[in-house]
Amino acid sequence: MTPQQRHNCMSHIRSADTKPEMIVRRWLWAHGYRYRLHVRRLPGTPDIVLHRYHTVININGCFWHGHSDCSHFRLPHTNVAFWRDKIDRNRERDAINADRLSHMGWWVITIWECQLEPKNRRATLVNLSRQLSSIYLRICGAKTGYETLQNDAERQQMVAEQAVAYGSDDDK
Repeated sequence: MTPQQRHNCMSHIRSADTKPEMIVRRWLWAHGYRYRLHVRRLPGTPDIVLHRYHTVININGCFWHGHSDCSHFRLPHTNVAFWRDKIDRNRERDAINADRLSHMGWWVITIWECQLEPKNRRATLVNLSRQLSSIYLRICGAKTGYETLQNDAERQQMVAEQAVAYGSDDDK
């Protein structure tokens, strides 16, 4: 590949509205989540911002963000030093932006391109929904499960049957 051909190929790679991003956006919208895109006033200009959930979602390409132990991430065999430095800088920038967002009180969720392959997609999106539900409950101050019950007697009332001591006549 000539330098001009490589330049043309690389110049057509988009940073917004990528296929993985569109998969997540369509799923979120179809499930009732409303969001903003690429909010510039937040560090790193996150891909998706769910203000109600105080959560940002970054959809990272495995190659560009250096997803370790992923089949999509391989350093090119040419100009290795350049690519290693570039991807290391991307990783550092991602970590710094996630830390800054966390200090500002935002929840940060990262979804990798490989997690949105057809075989993993459903599990990834269902897990995303669970994470958002959990975050929303924390924001609202809701307690879940056993945390809401005051004592052992109340916890025992959660089961369908009355508590009966072993060996009594009632359990026969």
